[in-house]
Amino acid sequence: MSSKGTQSYVLRYFDAVGYGEPIRLLLTSANVEWSEVHPEWPQEKPNQPFGRLPVLVEKSADGSPDFIISEPGNIERYIARKYGLIPADLREAALQEQMRDQLSDAHTSLLRCFFAIGKEDKKTRMTAFLVVFDDVIAIQSKLLRENGNRGRLFGSRISYADIVSYGFYKDLLIGMGKHDENIVDIVKSKLTPEISCLIYTVETDSRLERYILKTGSLLAIINS
Repeated sequence: MSSKGTQSYVLRYFDAVGYGEPIRLLLTSANVEWSEVHPEWPQEKPNQPFGRLPVLVEKSADGSPDFIISEPGNIERYIARKYGLIPADLREAALQEQMRDQLSDAHTSLLRCFFAIGKEDKKTRMTAFLVVFDDVIAIQSKLLRENGNRGRLFGSRISYADIVSYGFYKDLLIGMGKHDENIVDIVKSKLTPEISCLIYTVETDSRLERYILKTGSLLAIINS
């Protein structure tokens, strides 16, 4: 997890896939030095900027904390902009950022299922998630086809949208899948060839390949 450079990063998050995974992937893709700590919770809650995780600590060349930010989308965009993973053009960037917001809606909708009270409540919440999730699948599949079926949502190189999308599917298939095997079956049944190609393209990216081999491949789950 290291490279040449004057700055390094510490990610504070739980020992889970969750909202931390896109940040881990972005830091790895940026080829910067980073590490991760898992604060004792809730003991460390008051010591975080907004009482929540994830938190990113940017260290200066001498190793001292230089900049501390919170909120997953904010952290992601900061890294993506700083290391050229999101376009400088505002319109092009907005197209990628709106994709991230749609993924966040789907992620939140699925999380609600884990807090359902009774079978009927869970069934209602799962139905609501599937509506949003089906929209994600349809929109992403269309974008991937329009971009030439190269496993990239936009352009010809790995982007912010590709990485956060992969992180989203990883949390569904590995993170949440550990707690509910039905989630894995549902997600697998809805993945299109276009999205499977996106997953393959991210997993075989030269900067991400080693990290993904270490933390778990989605292709192995999809093809099982």
